[in-house]
Amino acid sequence: MSRPLPLALVQAPPRPATAPLSGFAEDVGNLLDRFPQTRLAVYPELHLCGVDGSPSATEQLQEAAEPLDGPRSRQLAELAGDLGVWLVPGTVCERGERGELFNTAPVYSPEGRLVASYRKIFPWRPHEPYDPGDRFVVADLPGVGRIGISICYDAWFPEAARQLAWLGAEVIVNPVMTTTADRAQELVLARANAIVNQVFVVSVNTAGPVGTGRSLVVDPEGRVRAEAPDSAATVLTDVLDLDDVTRVRTFGTAGLNRMWDQFTDADTPIDLPLYGGRIDPGRWRPATG
Repeated sequence: MSRPLPLALVQAPPRPATAPLSGFAEDVGNLLDRFPQTRLAVYPELHLCGVDGSPSATEQLQEAAEPLDGPRSRQLAELAGDLGVWLVPGTVCERGERGELFNTAPVYSPEGRLVASYRKIFPWRPHEPYDPGDRFVVADLPGVGRIGISICYDAWFPEAARQLAWLGAEVIVNPVMTTTADRAQELVLARANAIVNQVFVVSVNTAGPVGTGRSLVVDPEGRVRAEAPDSAATVLTDVLDLDDVTRVRTFGTAGLNRMWDQFTDADTPIDLPLYGGRIDPGRWRPATG
């Protein structure tokens, strides 16, 4: 059995927060013209909320913020529906119910609906002004499988990828806006998060001159399937077979390691003082879609 997911990762510079969405709609339309088999299109972090980096950057981000039932989200949902594609348009500045500023990744379906949204739990402090989200988010792609969303710095916290995998994610989608020298470490983390959770990881970074690029696709055994060599604007395409997750978990990474089957019902729970909780063997195995 095979569950193919043709995807396109668009490594591109951010669009100005004040730019009309018509330009982005044209970009996505051109992408689908070039790669008509694409079922999931993913853009970098804050792709639609680019600011100039001046001392007023936070104010500009505040001005760009809208609630998820606002006009920007309605236009993005309509765009996904018109093109018949799953769309992760990067992340956007979301105005929360109590005036919070969230860095949020929405997911739109080919039917033109907002089906999920994830607020970045680990903003890059002290550099980012966002309020942290409070929950992990997965989304089902009917007939294909389940994706989980993390945003940029979330990848540095192994708890994030582990929780998404436990919730049944077979692909972790990680929009990034890395402008600094630590992209090299993020490439290692993408592979590590894929290996220890036996999931696909797709990390799409902003292109130069703003971002450092080097977007990549990693398989459930940690192999890099596709990678942008530098910061130039480009598109990575791939077809993921989500049944590879099932295969690797059944037979083990390199035919050996089956971490999700580590515990038995006879094992004693392990206290985790850091979290004030514990690993309960009866709850260890991940959900299925």
